[in-house]
Amino acid sequence: MTLDPGAFLAVWAFLALNVLSPGPNVVNTIATAMGSGRPAGLASAAGVALGIGFWCLGMTLGMAGAFRLFPPLKAVLTLVGIALLVWFSLRYAMRARRGWRSGSTIPEGRGDLRPGAAFGRSLGVNATNPKALTTWVAILSLFPVADARSGDIALLCVGASVIAGAIHGVYAVVFSSPPAARLYVRAAPVVNGAVAVFFAAFAVRLAAGLAAQP
Repeated sequence: MTLDPGAFLAVWAFLALNVLSPGPNVVNTIATAMGSGRPAGLASAAGVALGIGFWCLGMTLGMAGAFRLFPPLKAVLTLVGIALLVWFSLRYAMRARRGWRSGSTIPEGRGDLRPGAAFGRSLGVNATNPKALTTWVAILSLFPVADARSGDIALLCVGASVIAGAIHGVYAVVFSSPPAARLYVRAAPVVNGAVAVFFAAFAVRLAAGLAAQP
């Protein structure tokens, strides 16, 4: 590792918040665990872990090459990242508001999925999830990709994969028991509200860093 550990921690914290918040991957894992049991839910979590690893590797390697060819792209990406973070924050704030006013809905369970099928479905959801693309664009505005070496990228991607898999693994274990669905309904607005605040804070941090550059 050649980069400051803080660069990795910032990305992993951001990713953990985004993975934790309700979205297509989370709904798929919860529905699989509720409808097909814990083994299928854990297989779905493994699919998320692998998919996040692929997203990380592809995006970091691609952007590292782009930065070498066109250095000003980093400032452009930072502006895009700020805009995406503000958009994320507003979106989750609106979800929190809707949840408080009308209540969250319990995902419909997906039954009769064997672990292999659950794993494949999870990879498919991850690959076609628009949230994943916008998330990694925002993440790479936080991480100094232009200065990263192969070991840094490997560490970043392994950490991202482990974090995503662990969070979804917890979802799979917890939501394989019926009472957890009621807890999900009560907690979803709180989670969305907290994520909105943290994403806004990340946007402010990026804007301050950009303003401080000569």
